Amino acid sequence: MALPSTRRIFERDTYIVREGEPPNNCNLILRGFAFRQKLVSNGARQIISLHIPGEFVDLQNILFDVADDSVQSLGRSEVAVVPKAALTDLFAANPNIRRAAWLDTLVDASVFREWVVNLGRRDARGRIAHLLCELMARLKASGLMDSPVCDFPLTQEQIADATGLTPVHTNRTLQMLRRDGLINLSSSKLTILDWKKLADIGDFNDRYLHHAG
Repeated sequence: MALPSTRRIFERDTYIVREGEPPNNCNLILRGFAFRQKLVSNGARQIISLHIPGEFVDLQNILFDVADDSVQSLGRSEVAVVPKAALTDLFAANPNIRRAAWLDTLVDASVFREWVVNLGRRDARGRIAHLLCELMARLKASGLMDSPVCDFPLTQEQIADATGLTPVHTNRTLQMLRRDGLINLSSSKLTILDWKKLADIGDFNDRYLHHAG
């Protein structure tokens, strides 16, 4: 059963999903990256997840009447926009695909739990180290990289919003990780020079990503 979809290009910071709007589609990233976010009343932003090629950014919205968070493009991205009705029919007709979609949302929930721990119980170095390790682990597991270097489109401000730090504190922490010979971050490319030490600092264990699932 072929899924009807429309391919769309989203430029940097363009909204793919807007909080408060009815979601008529679900969005699959084909190229590029995206982030999910929530805004509070004073305008401050919390980035609550990152998304890479091959991932639906809003599969949970297939059962919701209104989007409860927003998704924006990180850099330029290409997205397959799939009507919710088509996905509903596909899941109804294919139990294995329905199970895979359910698993996808459960892994999302597992990642959210880990991000709560990261924000609440790790120091600045640990938070950023964990974020960097997670992104690289997910890209490797998806077959999107085969070297210690990966695309890293986040700005320092976005890293700060993902880790609950100020931009100044984020800058200092990144400089510290560079000076310690753990990472190189330049021209939107991330190189992890010492995976073991960085993973130790971030208390990183990829069990919560459930790659074997």
